Amino acid sequence: MSTPTAAPTAAGPLVTPDRLHAARDLAAATGVDLLVTTPGSDLRYLCGYDAHAMERLTALVVPRQGEPFLVVPRLEAPMVQASPAGALGLEVLAWDETDDPFAALARAATGRLGAGPARVAVGDRTWALHALGVAGALPGARLELAGPVLDRLRMVKTPAEVAELTAAGAAIDRVHARMADWLRVGRTEAEVGADIAAAILAEGHVAVDFTIVGSGPNGASPHHELSGRVVQAGDVVVVDIGGQTATGYRSDCTRTYAVGRDPGAEVAEWYAVLQQAQAASTAAVRPRVTAEQVDAAAREVIAAAGWGEYFIHRTGHGIGLDTHEAPYIVAGNDLPLEAGMTFSVEPGIYLQGRCGARIEDIVVCTDEGVTALNGGPRELVVLPG
Repeated sequence: MSTPTAAPTAAGPLVTPDRLHAARDLAAATGVDLLVTTPGSDLRYLCGYDAHAMERLTALVVPRQGEPFLVVPRLEAPMVQASPAGALGLEVLAWDETDDPFAALARAATGRLGAGPARVAVGDRTWALHALGVAGALPGARLELAGPVLDRLRMVKTPAEVAELTAAGAAIDRVHARMADWLRVGRTEAEVGADIAAAILAEGHVAVDFTIVGSGPNGASPHHELSGRVVQAGDVVVVDIGGQTATGYRSDCTRTYAVGRDPGAEVAEWYAVLQQAQAASTAAVRPRVTAEQVDAAAREVIAAAGWGEYFIHRTGHGIGLDTHEAPYIVAGNDLPLEAGMTFSVEPGIYLQGRCGARIEDIVVCTDEGVTALNGGPRELVVLPG
């Protein structure tokens, strides 16, 4: 495993017409007549338009034949042209407040296909308001999720995407490196979290996605965020933080700290097991190894040491324009890894009512094996009180 010391320069543009062509070809190959994506990461991935989700319909429509088009409220059409989507030459169907945008979508799609579509795939996170509107305008179509098509495209990152994720990882590492400035005895989780959030922005993110500061017993809840609990001497504290960069790519890194004093021999014993599990799982990453095999590599180490019942979640998740996206590193997922797949490796041990710990790096599968996009110490770091 190697850890980069600096983020590389992005290799080429993030959004190109190739993405739309690949989506159209894959839809056709899987028998989908029409892909419909609304504001969110799928829309941003395919055409670069970071639209705001609202009751007015904005949708990118990709038919299995013919050219894709955007349906947008007329008042937002200038924003499309100012975005990366404006350079793609997409037809923009701008609708007025008294128009029916779903009817306009159906007419344009049917014109390209020569008949009404039989299968329409909508983005997994499309609002029900819009999904039902599409269904109503295309009564002969069967609605399904677009995830099986779009996940196959988004899972394998380009060098430019890996560069963005590398830069995001380096930025969040710089925040973890300053944890002693904020995580101290006598401060509340909320106070610590506020300082971390400010640092996430100061280190180059444009938005804070989450700040988990789980001190003492709160660390046994993997998705605990912030509370008024006061950090005490000897607490084990799980700090899981992440944000969004200007290009939309995400960071996500967890380190575990002890505050004020060493927490003792028992914690050291099982934390060492966790370190071994995280290292074993990371080392297992390479092309053609399955996602579930990477999960098993961590789980087997923890189970063999007698702590298996306390590892209560999957080992990892993909990351890109969403913090959680495919591929998921979990038992039952027999997907073979490919170079360019980027995901977290984050086993944890959680002792209800006492404390917990997690070690999380973002890694990228490479032709040679694996590269970690996070650095910094993975041992239990004891901070002064």
